[in-house]
Amino acid sequence: MIRIMDYSEMSADEIFARSEPTADVSDIVREIIEDVRANGDEAIIRYAAKFDGIDPEGFVLELGEDEKEAALRKLRETDPGFTAVLRRSAANIVKFHSRQVRNSFIINDTPGVVIGQKVVPLERAGLYVPGGTAAYPSTVLMDSIPALIAGCREIIMVTPPDADGTINPAIIAAASVAQEEVHGSGCIRIFKTGGAQAIAALAYGTESIPAVDKIVGPGNAFVAEAKHQVYGKVSIDMIAGPSEILVISDGKSDPDVVAADMLSQAEHDKNASAVLVTDSAELAKAVAASIETQLGKLEREKIARASIEKNGKIIIAEDIQQAIEISNEIAPEHLELCVDDPFDILDSVKHAGSIFLGRNCPEALGDYFAGPNHTLPTSGTARFSNPLSVDDFVKKMQYTYYTGKALAGVSADIAAFARKEGLTGHARSVLIRGEKN
Repeated sequence: MIRIMDYSEMSADEIFARSEPTADVSDIVREIIEDVRANGDEAIIRYAAKFDGIDPEGFVLELGEDEKEAALRKLRETDPGFTAVLRRSAANIVKFHSRQVRNSFIINDTPGVVIGQKVVPLERAGLYVPGGTAAYPSTVLMDSIPALIAGCREIIMVTPPDADGTINPAIIAAASVAQEEVHGSGCIRIFKTGGAQAIAALAYGTESIPAVDKIVGPGNAFVAEAKHQVYGKVSIDMIAGPSEILVISDGKSDPDVVAADMLSQAEHDKNASAVLVTDSAELAKAVAASIETQLGKLEREKIARASIEKNGKIIIAEDIQQAIEISNEIAPEHLELCVDDPFDILDSVKHAGSIFLGRNCPEALGDYFAGPNHTLPTSGTARFSNPLSVDDFVKKMQYTYYTGKALAGVSADIAAFARKEGLTGHARSVLIRGEKN
């Protein structure tokens, strides 16, 4: 049964308390990374045989065009409407992320001086897509479309294969739709490998898999640890923790709806966190009861129940303003504002990954369809981190141009600064130009 707690009686430890994975996989991951660095494709195929059950004889890491077409044909036959759903979702994601594109700029309002910023895309981005029992075509759309809009020349997608060496057709279809929806975009190459070894391949490259500039995408503890260990060799998006949702609601919400929204995150992972903060004790009790009823109807009941019992909580606040203050302390990944006028309180929200406004905006809308990204900061990192965006796939260069006359006008100031820091060579490099003229 989910806990109901009064905020006035809670300690800070109780507010932030949640169970986290504790297994230390760093040594295992380090060995895998070093193996891939040393042995390249041979190591990747060996791990695919060991972890994914494929037959290594004749196994080809990169998904071929014939395989791609066969997978898309299979999807059309087994689920003819799904590709249309992918296209509608992708269109929304493109519409939102296209507004994020940054432009280069130039400033030349001082005679003899030109300064500016040049924005260029990363050459190659790496995208990890989880495999196994679950397939996440939504991850493909959410992580590849911003990279394509940014102008990345190539996206290297890695995902674990099934034992027969195939990849879920929905994953392949999502990659195909993403590339088609961003017109004139770069290409997406798909490789059949997963786990820490896939992250190592993206970071260091193998005979078949090109090294990338940045790795994005979710994964298990081994994937997260591998991303942590290769950071510095490449950039990464974030080290994501278990999923979390915080619902702020007054007493007018339907308790069954609030409970369903909380369970939508609880079913992700036994370490996920679902929290309700409300000013209504009556709603708190009704939601708790509804959670118990709905748990029995979920296919992933065991996972959701473990999440609710370990990390779920309902906090009773004095009013909605205090509820927002509590939310700002927690800085949740997903925040639902289930009130009549959510825009009236939106400015009070300071820390959240993605905000869902009103009573008709379930978090699942953001996971799959609305357009804003679903790759979000977790574990309180929304206090200083951002959702994945086009900005994650560009880098900025700055430039400066001064004429000799313009430099002469500021050389004394620069030299004074340099001498104050004891760097007389810096001062000399400026002053010598004037002495030579």
